[in-house]
Amino acid sequence: MTDDTFELYDLRVEVVRSGPGQIYCGQEGDYFELRGEMLHLPEGQGFSIYSLSAVLPLLAAKQRETHPNDWMSTDAACACPDPNCPTRLRITRIGKRTFSHAATTAVPLTETEE
Repeated sequence: MTDDTFELYDLRVEVVRSGPGQIYCGQEGDYFELRGEMLHLPEGQGFSIYSLSAVLPLLAAKQRETHPNDWMSTDAACACPDPNCPTRLRITRIGKRTFSHAATTAVPLTETEE
């Protein structure tokens, strides 16, 4: 079998203020990091499940290499789901990590997928 490795970006998702007003989804500067499929939060810090639900659909795409003209390459902010909260969730690519297909799934590669 040939090399079964692939790369994904590690991501940081951070609460950033986008205007005046009370923040309802945590605190400015709260963040989590996504390394592979594992979500990591700093010791003692939480993250709003509602904010997480807003940004979650974008994360798998942001982890992958995209064409420079693709909006996924240039757009990095997601609105807080509370329309009264003056924050955005900024998604930043912070590094790359190499994974093995065999270490991430029980489904084997087939000849056509190699």
